[in-house]
Amino acid sequence: MITIKEISNKTFSTNDEALKFLIDHKRIIIANKSEQKKKADGISFGGLLLNEKSETIKADSSVDPSTVNQIKIVAIINTCNYYDSHGDVSINGSWNRTVKNTKEGLHLQEHKCQFDHIIAEGSDVNYTVEIKTWKEIGYDYEGSTECLVMYSTAHKEDNPYMFKKYMQGKVKQHSAGLRYVNMVLCVNNSADWAKEEKENWDKYYPSIVNKDDVDERGYFWAVLEQKIIEGSAVPRGSNPATPTTSVELVTDTSTKQDPANVTPNNVPFDMAKLELLIK
Repeated sequence: MITIKEISNKTFSTNDEALKFLIDHKRIIIANKSEQKKKADGISFGGLLLNEKSETIKADSSVDPSTVNQIKIVAIINTCNYYDSHGDVSINGSWNRTVKNTKEGLHLQEHKCQFDHIIAEGSDVNYTVEIKTWKEIGYDYEGSTECLVMYSTAHKEDNPYMFKKYMQGKVKQHSAGLRYVNMVLCVNNSADWAKEEKENWDKYYPSIVNKDDVDERGYFWAVLEQKIIEGSAVPRGSNPATPTTSVELVTDTSTKQDPANVTPNNVPFDMAKLELLIK
């Protein structure tokens, strides 16, 4: 018996029967997918640690981690032309509008939109679309891909736990929380009932790098536009190529003193006022 991911409670006798059912109900499936927040596969992370003066210092065994108060994080949270675990393929250009319109971002811990799981937010989080080669991000594929990249400045006081994890180099994977805006079904079947879906397949299939995974299923969803909701640090995503590219420790070299230890200079001591306070 054959099952399909989108309709888990139904079985089919043949692959054609399953694909025809998928096509006949694609509008309902697309509507359901569009209503849900998707947690997309992440790719990689890189970080720089800064002090209060935004000075970066090379990693050193003598550096006291307690002096580090900011982390600049760079995370690739989605790539185009890769068939992911949700059966989706992000198409080049699908991130352009959301990146242009999103002025303030959100960097979360494990997709939990709760105050104690916020790593960074607002103007400290920005998204860009950047072209990188597959080999740069850990895949042995030829050519390049459009990446959704998150730039985040995290402050220790906002989420001390995740701040420490980043400093220790233990955050190796990220994921994008998103919503679908526009997508089409692509099916590898030449039957008349699959004409439109086969045209979509012929249009978008050639750009997919992991074709073996798509061939096994016989269909995929081409995501033409999507909206970024947040980027998250996760313990493990379904994408295996998620290396930590760099973490550099930074010490606080500022001359700022703790206010509790500062004695005001050039302030005359008024004994009369002190006596009034005592009385």
